[in-house]
Amino acid sequence: MLARSADNLFWVARYIERADFSARMIDAALRLAALPKAYGGDENEWTSPLGAVGNLTLFQQLYEKQDQDSVFAFLAFDRQNPSSIRNCIANARRAARAVRTALTLEMWESINSAWLELRRIESERDAQHPMSREEVDRFLDFVKAISRDFDGAAYRTMLRDDAYWFNRIGLYVERADNTARILDVKYHVLLPQSEEVGGTLDYFQWTAILRSVSALTAYHWVYRESVKPWLVTDLLVQRHEMPRSLVSCYENLAHYLDSIGQRYGRQGPAQRLARSIHTTLVNSRREDIFQNGLHEFVTDFIANNNKLGVTLAEQYFPS
Repeated sequence: MLARSADNLFWVARYIERADFSARMIDAALRLAALPKAYGGDENEWTSPLGAVGNLTLFQQLYEKQDQDSVFAFLAFDRQNPSSIRNCIANARRAARAVRTALTLEMWESINSAWLELRRIESERDAQHPMSREEVDRFLDFVKAISRDFDGAAYRTMLRDDAYWFNRIGLYVERADNTARILDVKYHVLLPQSEEVGGTLDYFQWTAILRSVSALTAYHWVYRESVKPWLVTDLLVQRHEMPRSLVSCYENLAHYLDSIGQRYGRQGPAQRLARSIHTTLVNSRREDIFQNGLHEFVTDFIANNNKLGVTLAEQYFPS
């Protein structure tokens, strides 16, 4: 496979997953905003999605006020935000067009129809009159459905060859980054200085986070008790059966990278790094994670995940 084709297949999945993540972060912020509480200092619930997607600085350059309408506009439609939902879907469609013959009809139609519908929504949107809560909810459901349709089409219709493997690698690199950012932003943005870890506010915030990643039901199936920070971390970091957990993402990454290595008859630094990160995750204990600092653990993970992205580019997508 040509390096350019592999690169586009990789980024199609990353952009779709990133759009889904932004929609989930907006949804989480809406849930948190509805809680009967007040945040301390200058922080509020609309800082959390900006912190999670890593675009707080850009937002502050473009907007004077940090509230629901401005954050939603920035994350959903702003063309100056490279990670806005609008730009993610546009970039995913552009990459998909470049590898149209490597995608199945169902995969292409899921992206193309999503882009056409998004353009319709964008054209009808009035910047002077922000969307109502019901319209926002419908929009977020639409964006999350894009990811489900694309992933379902890929899973059900693609040959299990290098095109499929590069596409899935892009999905899991992005998903791992997103899950790590959710965990990190929880302790450094959401919880006020005056609130106790494990307190009432902490409980409602973790519940909102679990709902945003469709993991609340899974949490209760696994632990069968009230929501606790260390168990949420266990679920999202070390549970193999949880599809958004870090260890599950890297289990899949190691598998698909090994499949590519076997197909091309050569292992490389990407395979070795993925296996190393997976081993670290498997051997980590939640007690050690909290004792040494969740932020430090997540920061190291995000750095290593970014390193894997760079290693993949150097090994398979050289310009």
